[in-house]
Amino acid sequence: MSEPSSYRPRDVPPLPGVYRFFNSADKVIYVGKALSLKSRLNNYFQNNLPERTNRMVHEAVRVDWTIVDTEIEALQLEFSWIKQYSPDYNVQFRDDKSYPYLALTMDDAFPRLLITRKQKKSGVKYFGPFTQAWALRNTFEVVLKVFRVRSCTDANFEKAQRSKRQCLLGDIGKCAAPCVGWISEQEHRGIADRIVSFMDAGQAEIIPTLEQEMELASNAQEYERAAKIRDQIAGLKHAQESTEGALPETLFADVIALYRDGAFVSASVFVIRGGSIKGSRSWLVDQKLLVEGQDQITALFASIYGHVESSEIPSEILINEPSEEMATLELWLSERKGSKVSIKVPTRGEKVELIETVKRNAQYALIQHVNKRSADVAISGQALVEIQQALKLPELPLRIECFDISNISGTTVVASMVVFEDGVPKKSEYRRFIIDTSTAWDDTRAMHQVLTRRLKRLSDQQSVDPVEVQQSGGKRAKFSYPPQLIIVDGGIPQVNSAVKALAETGYSHIPLCGLAKRLEEVWMPSNPVPIMLGRSSEGLYLLQRIRDEAHRFAITFHRSRRSRAMLESLLDGVSQLGEVRRKALLDHFGSVSALRKATPEEIAQIPGIGNKVADLIVESISRELVEGFDAQTGEILKGS
Repeated sequence: MSEPSSYRPRDVPPLPGVYRFFNSADKVIYVGKALSLKSRLNNYFQNNLPERTNRMVHEAVRVDWTIVDTEIEALQLEFSWIKQYSPDYNVQFRDDKSYPYLALTMDDAFPRLLITRKQKKSGVKYFGPFTQAWALRNTFEVVLKVFRVRSCTDANFEKAQRSKRQCLLGDIGKCAAPCVGWISEQEHRGIADRIVSFMDAGQAEIIPTLEQEMELASNAQEYERAAKIRDQIAGLKHAQESTEGALPETLFADVIALYRDGAFVSASVFVIRGGSIKGSRSWLVDQKLLVEGQDQITALFASIYGHVESSEIPSEILINEPSEEMATLELWLSERKGSKVSIKVPTRGEKVELIETVKRNAQYALIQHVNKRSADVAISGQALVEIQQALKLPELPLRIECFDISNISGTTVVASMVVFEDGVPKKSEYRRFIIDTSTAWDDTRAMHQVLTRRLKRLSDQQSVDPVEVQQSGGKRAKFSYPPQLIIVDGGIPQVNSAVKALAETGYSHIPLCGLAKRLEEVWMPSNPVPIMLGRSSEGLYLLQRIRDEAHRFAITFHRSRRSRAMLESLLDGVSQLGEVRRKALLDHFGSVSALRKATPEEIAQIPGIGNKVADLIVESISRELVEGFDAQTGEILKGS
């Protein structure tokens, strides 16, 4: 680590430009731009810098800069250097998928239609990307049947030219066979140009073209071919109904949305042309090293539009967040496109609803990424090492158990226990507890009770004779494995209650911590100061995930218990219902919501319940709702 003052630059000009920080290996670790290089660079050598910025300037050993004339030139040079050097501390949205495209090799004498995932190159016209392989295959088949352009490889094309024999695609009507002179080079070029116009016009032109082809086939008495085209039209219409929704045909725009969750940011874009969603893509960025204060939207635009052809840049871009660089981005895109490009943040109407859909798409992309990370053994191992070091544990916490309490005003109190082994959930060993509220009516007493019960079970099962274990197949009971770390959801009060349970059951040696939601601080026993793990720490992320899983499991159990309790209370008010009948209804329906959805005839089918009693039950449910109690949700309605 270097001392920033040792390389602090002097005589920096107050002009616009781009600067680079280098580390001791002469690698660029950060690229930035500024309207005033002097002002911006001086900020990096002040005291009290944010954590990641401070880390970056201490890792660097020198900084240089390049002066430019305008802010747009600075933006372009910044994008170029970030792509060239891939600096560790810069925001770079990464696409973790290689999406397929439909491509047409326009520079060839006989253009070829193909599906490709390779990097774009000049002379090839690309359509897409397609996020669903079936959609791409369907489009490929439709184009070949309608336009009969060449789709074979160069080797097969040359072989057909030498042998004067067309391939199977020509025989079945999916190629005009220019290789054997069925059509001329100029005619085949005309077909390729029609495909470009056809694809650029949007899906609205596909169905009329197919209908025309179907009519021609029918008039020529090619009824089998006409029937196939009819089925293609039906499929395309169904696809349009399911994907386009109520999008106006006049909408030609890219719709972009960002979704943030902890140390991660994801983004998605929908490419909409003529009211049809032509494609979508998602990007992800991990912020654990990124210098604070970077404009993530600018970085995202560099990822999306930095290397596309000018024809792929739309005149309108909709996004869910504003950016300080929006005016500069508009000028940059307008210059690249050769015409005006506007970037807007919609505030109402159907465009807001569309942006919310794109944001959900970004959220799902992040969920998939997080799930992938959770299954990554290397990342889980790193997280466990960080937890061991931060909490000063005697061994790696390979088995972690977390406990959470769920209740409403001390009623229907339940607890959950979730188990993570090697950093991944082991759902077969999750447990749920019903708390005895006669001795435990608040979170701390409930926590003491559930830990006491769990640890007593551990003591009982560890005392089982090894011979008995061997006779039962050699497997110990699931509660017989002690955890290397216990986590409780909460702060000092919950931790103290857990410490008491550990002491009373003789397991004080098991490490314990509490994770409080407010600032995500980690509380240890007998420590008045919490441990604060870095926001980008893999260890903190794992602790949060375990705590959130325990909370989810507890809430789910609490809702089911509360719903059953509501049903019991409701049935108590129905005359002619004895204990046996109530139990039968409880066992069959389990909740008020399920009972409300049932018809009187379905209720009457329960053993012991006839039509008369079923009518009484339906009448009671309706009366409760009218009188101000929503029997489905338990909500006290207004005015009651």
